[in-house]
Amino acid sequence: MKLKNFLILMTLVAVISDYLLHPFYPQFFQARFGITNPEYVGYYFAAICCMVMIAFPFWAYISKKTVELNILIYTQCIAGILALCCYWTTSYHLFWIISLIMILFKGSYLLVYPYILKIITKEEHPKTIGILSVVVHLGGILGAVIGGLTVDLIDASYIFLIMALGDFIQMGMSMYILNSKKYNTSRTVELVENKEMGKRMIPKGFILKVGIVTMILYFSDFLIRPFFATYWESISTYDSKLISGTMYAIPGFVALLALWINSKRNTNESGFQGIISVLLLGALGVLLQGIPLEIVVIAGRIIYGWAIFQGVVKFDVLLFELSTPDSYAIDYSKVHFFQNLGVLISSFSVGLLVENQGLQIPFIIAFAGFAITLIVYYFVFKIELKTSSKKLIKT
Repeated sequence: MKLKNFLILMTLVAVISDYLLHPFYPQFFQARFGITNPEYVGYYFAAICCMVMIAFPFWAYISKKTVELNILIYTQCIAGILALCCYWTTSYHLFWIISLIMILFKGSYLLVYPYILKIITKEEHPKTIGILSVVVHLGGILGAVIGGLTVDLIDASYIFLIMALGDFIQMGMSMYILNSKKYNTSRTVELVENKEMGKRMIPKGFILKVGIVTMILYFSDFLIRPFFATYWESISTYDSKLISGTMYAIPGFVALLALWINSKRNTNESGFQGIISVLLLGALGVLLQGIPLEIVVIAGRIIYGWAIFQGVVKFDVLLFELSTPDSYAIDYSKVHFFQNLGVLISSFSVGLLVENQGLQIPFIIAFAGFAITLIVYYFVFKIELKTSSKKLIKT
């Protein structure tokens, strides 16, 4: 197995481990601590989001001085031990402390993403980023399924044992890569490539630009997620959790189709090309989902799934196109901070919006968010878009 594919497999393990308990925190808090107030679950999710926002930039800074896989050996080992502590503890307040520290160490797995892109050529970036995006979708689905089976058949607390196993597997995989003669983890090639790329003109403040644009995009995307299943059940004639879950998962299935179609294309497009069109499609998809007719919602879900997958991939391609290999981790961590800030704002506001304005309001706000994303993107990258268009006309 190639190093890139081995690292992608390791990312899948990490995502599955990360998503195991996400849908089941209410059940866990009730079973373990007797807490049923949904506000406490909301506060805990917000705390997790804040911890990830802090963790990734921290580990990215450490990776400037230490090889990423070396970091993962220690951090995933500590995360696994802390996951075992979460399984054993019966104190609610102690659980908060231990689990958030666990998230701090667990968050180091995000270093694998920029590391994969560092060891491959720029031409491979669009396809690899698409694969990684699908891996996140699949990991989330598999994590939810495994977590659900654990909750139904055993007990929610046992999820932390599976989580610890995932962390220890990542630790073992990192050790295997570093100790295996089959894989070359030397950074020499990266540094040579970086010297050549350093001569390129890079837009001033591109991290802030990409960060702000994607912050609004992620806010809009995550705003429609928490109450979509409830919204679907309110307009559908089918009273089935399976159908609701299937409707929720449509963008994930569309992402798989989009990845397959993208893999058949041989294109060397600039990272700027195609973003405006997918943002327009995304806005249309969100708007259609807000119309309370089953067939229209399904159509909107399909269009939206295509657009959000292509949009996320294109923005990541753009980021790594403008960055340099030795700055991939730190630049991605900064943009990731903005994206998580968008998710955090969305998480805090969606419940209040739905409570006061109903289940359709997230789609209306998200539509406005996509429109704002498009406008901000155009104006902050106006010069680069014109330059890119001129190059496209010449070729």
